[in-house]
Amino acid sequence: MSAATPAERRSQAMALPPLGDADDAAIKSFLDTIWAENGLAQQTLDSYRRDLEGLARWRAGIADADRSALFDYLAWRTREGYSPRSNARLLSALRAFYAYRLRRGERSDDPTALLAPPKLPRSLPKALAESQIEALLAAPVVDEPLGLRDRAMLELMYASGLRVSELVNLPSTAVNLRQGVLRVTGKGSKERLVPLGEEAQHWLERYLAQSRPQLAGKRALAPLFLTASGEAPSRQEFWHLVKRYAAVAGIDPSKISPHGLRHSFATHLLNHGADLRALQMLLGHSSLSTTQIYTLVAREQLKRLHAQHHPRG
Repeated sequence: MSAATPAERRSQAMALPPLGDADDAAIKSFLDTIWAENGLAQQTLDSYRRDLEGLARWRAGIADADRSALFDYLAWRTREGYSPRSNARLLSALRAFYAYRLRRGERSDDPTALLAPPKLPRSLPKALAESQIEALLAAPVVDEPLGLRDRAMLELMYASGLRVSELVNLPSTAVNLRQGVLRVTGKGSKERLVPLGEEAQHWLERYLAQSRPQLAGKRALAPLFLTASGEAPSRQEFWHLVKRYAAVAGIDPSKISPHGLRHSFATHLLNHGADLRALQMLLGHSSLSTTQIYTLVAREQLKRLHAQHHPRG
């Protein structure tokens, strides 16, 4: 059976019976209580309402529904083409609803207790093409102090695979230009040494010699990268400048994020034959399984290239 389109699902929902008074009252009572207790956003409350009303129209009397009924409803939704993510959201609403009734003594059991959440598709990191990276790195105007700083930050992040928080919080003492390495403090206060690379070192040397002294003035400031006010840039500020330079480089800003530079670093290294264990150390991953997701990215890109260019692709 082919998956139902959104329009078909709306038509199917319209064909279901109207919402009964008892179910309507039970849902309203639940929503009023969790709003008062947890201050949930209106969007979340609306989502809960839609999901609970969908079940109530499929099967009247949701307050007394057992696990078998919920399982049948989830199975029906799967057959009708609802996505795993949509069903996972529904299960979250059901768990909150029945936990509320259990807490109030209106049920003696939780029918969602043994319902397994649907398996969600694995989300792969988004990596830019190498040509896009080149355009992004060239976007800042390096004749200006902040433009030179931005170029050094972008080069360093791409060359070293830093997390955004690691980049903006780097102290000036973290850089060893003589040895060409960077001492990075990552998650869990774990330190690692990361090579700079020739291009990143070149732009970092220019920033330290030309731009940082202007931004720091006569003050002895600890952060490596400084704003015009002499402070370390925030993660949000760096996020905005990445978006701005993406637009300059002709890249859709919605398709890029600061973390995308880290993903691109990892993916491009693997595409050029880097060892997975070495990549794990460069990224600061405590588990190799975390790093292995990048092999999936590289594999997907290779599959697309094969399909596009191979005669039997």
